[in-house]
Amino acid sequence: MIYFTADTHFCHANVLEYEARPFQTTAEMDEALIRNWNAKVLPTDDIYILGDFTLKGPSLANALLERLHGRKFLIRGNHDGFADRKSFRSDLLVWVKDYFELSWQDQYLILCHYPLLSWNGMHRGSFHLHGHQHNKRCYNLRSRDDGIRRLDVGVDAQGMSPVSVEDILAFWDRAEEIPSRTTDDEASPDIATDQ
Repeated sequence: MIYFTADTHFCHANVLEYEARPFQTTAEMDEALIRNWNAKVLPTDDIYILGDFTLKGPSLANALLERLHGRKFLIRGNHDGFADRKSFRSDLLVWVKDYFELSWQDQYLILCHYPLLSWNGMHRGSFHLHGHQHNKRCYNLRSRDDGIRRLDVGVDAQGMSPVSVEDILAFWDRAEEIPSRTTDDEASPDIATDQ
């Protein structure tokens, strides 16, 4: 299976307030994010991290990546300086890139931390997956309702969990089944904070 995530911001206290994440402390947030990740992602799965994994440096990044399942690929965000530091264990990631185009079962996915207005294959059915904006689920619902094949895979839009490529495609296949939602409150997913 292939999974995507973004904007975990491990150990970042300000993100609790800025994004109104449902945790009292960064330790609580970090443990919930790790638990949710490992509940979905198997050690043999591929997971693409679309930026902003952690701001806190290579030692913390090393420790977190060791705890997380999957073969991990990093699409660099604006808070991933740890990947350039000498003390970062590069063997914990398959690779680090700024941008990547992924082909999977006749689907073309454009991966970038930042949301793009236009992308390769946009008018030929490709999807653009991104993070950076910390959108809520309603952003993805609006994009789908408007026929824009762009999806925020960040944890704030995905119930604090990674999202699989199959779930992304199923979300788009249900476009006609699910009525449009326009507010954050109406579209907020259930968030797994404790299990």
